[in-house]
Amino acid sequence: MNRPAGTSAIEATSTPARSNIRWLICALLFGATTINLMNRQVFGILAPDLQHRFQWSEVQYGYLVAAFQLAYSFGLVAVGRLIDRFGTRLGYAAIIGIWSLVTIAHGFVRTALGFGLVRILLGLSEAGNFPAAAKGTAEWFPTRERSLVAGIMNAGTNMGVIAAALLVPWLSIHYGWQSAFVVTGLFGAIWCAWWWFSYRTPDQHPRVSASELSFITGNQPKLTRSLVPAHKLLRTRQLWAFTIAKFLVDPVWFFYLSWLPKFLYKTYHLPVAGLSLPLVIIYLCSDMGSIGGGWWPGVFVAKGMAMSRARRRVMLPCALAVLPMVFGSHIHSLWLMVAMIGVALAAQQGWSANVYAIASDLFPTNSVASVVGFGSMAGSISAALLAAATGWILQTTGSYTPIFLYAATAYLMAFGILQWLVPNLERAELAN
Repeated sequence: MNRPAGTSAIEATSTPARSNIRWLICALLFGATTINLMNRQVFGILAPDLQHRFQWSEVQYGYLVAAFQLAYSFGLVAVGRLIDRFGTRLGYAAIIGIWSLVTIAHGFVRTALGFGLVRILLGLSEAGNFPAAAKGTAEWFPTRERSLVAGIMNAGTNMGVIAAALLVPWLSIHYGWQSAFVVTGLFGAIWCAWWWFSYRTPDQHPRVSASELSFITGNQPKLTRSLVPAHKLLRTRQLWAFTIAKFLVDPVWFFYLSWLPKFLYKTYHLPVAGLSLPLVIIYLCSDMGSIGGGWWPGVFVAKGMAMSRARRRVMLPCALAVLPMVFGSHIHSLWLMVAMIGVALAAQQGWSANVYAIASDLFPTNSVASVVGFGSMAGSISAALLAAATGWILQTTGSYTPIFLYAATAYLMAFGILQWLVPNLERAELAN
């Protein structure tokens, strides 16, 4: 579009250019995250059958979940740094290729030790998804669009669970439990080819126009591939604000992923095939929260609100919306419980979309994957601790009440930490 006479270059780039290649990148990030969660969720959906088939106790199942989470936590830091060093294109293709092979390998093990090993390998490889996606978002999108992109990407987590909820029971019933791991693992190979031939950074992409590149970069400094030293990142309160928030909240999401099918199966006496509809409804609600939570800050900013205030305007209602889950263990109606969990996970995903966007608000693009990796490592360690504790609590008491109590209050605690450490979301100072 031609610029009218007398319009400045800054004004001309205040609206997106026509060549919206960045939304193809958003679709790629969405697809990768969908595959990531679909592969991960197969084990959770098959858990009642596998637990009965291989005679695992609640504690043993908790240890298997914890093994994945601990491996995931260690992988996050290492993979995040590698992606910052070698770039998003190569790093993302490598990690999704590895986790697809490991997913397929689940179908060929028969012992608790074997499952423990493949869960560890899956955790190490899947750890790269969110650092790589956050870095790709920071490379391709201006600040005001990042929470929307994070919301769309996060919606992939819900679509992955929905796809698994629809596909895994059907495959398991008709072709055996092994087929669920093999078939879902094959999706990654298709994505790898699409990613490798489609992805470049904006300054290297042949289809990105000068006007779109200007809109993407805005007032940000020129993209750099130099690696920010870890000791500089560790000295910033922005890193610790992000990390503590992830430590407090991430276990809640992983709890629902790993135990929700088992909770519905045991509490409401649903067969594996009967889990599909409740899970689809819950994660469709979660999808709406993810996209809505990512979209609203941009609406507020367009009306003149500061980004820090816009983030708070969305995150505080999300933190409040999960509070009814305090009563989660006392709901006798299946569909009332489905509605409550749907609202809670919608709020969780709205919260999460903004937290991932905050990482790119607070840090330059050449350190975003490292920051997300470090914070997510803390969240995954916390999730492993909660997984082990959940297994022990259920084995000894049979009650989900203490776990739901934590799940309902973690978000308000995390919101308070963010408000205390980075009240205005001021950018980290990393200059020499």
